[in-house]
Amino acid sequence: MLDATFAALADPTRRAILARLAQGEATVTELAAPFAMSQPAVSKHLKVLEKAGLITRGRDAQRRPCRLAAGPLREATEWLAGYRDYWEESFQRLDSLLKGME
Repeated sequence: MLDATFAALADPTRRAILARLAQGEATVTELAAPFAMSQPAVSKHLKVLEKAGLITRGRDAQRRPCRLAAGPLREATEWLAGYRDYWEESFQRLDSLLKGME
C-alpha cells in the first residue's frame, strides 16, 4: 500500500486535491473548479487516490462527496519518520564535527 500512496502523491494535482479535502468533503465538480482540466480528467485523479486508499466516496442523495482518508498518509509519515531521525542524527554529528574544527 505504501507504493500506491507514494505513487498517488507524486502528482501535484492529486496533492492539491488532498489539500482541498483536508478542509472538508467536496464533490468532483467542486474539486475540479480550480484546475484547468476537464471533470473526467479530475475523476481519473480521484480514481488513483481512491485506489491508494487516500480518499473515499460516499453517497448523499444525488451527490457523491469525496472525503480524505488519512490512514495511508499516517503509514507514509511513520515510514518517513525513520529517515527523518537518520538525517537529524547525521546533521547533529556534522554540527559537532564543525564545532570541533573551530
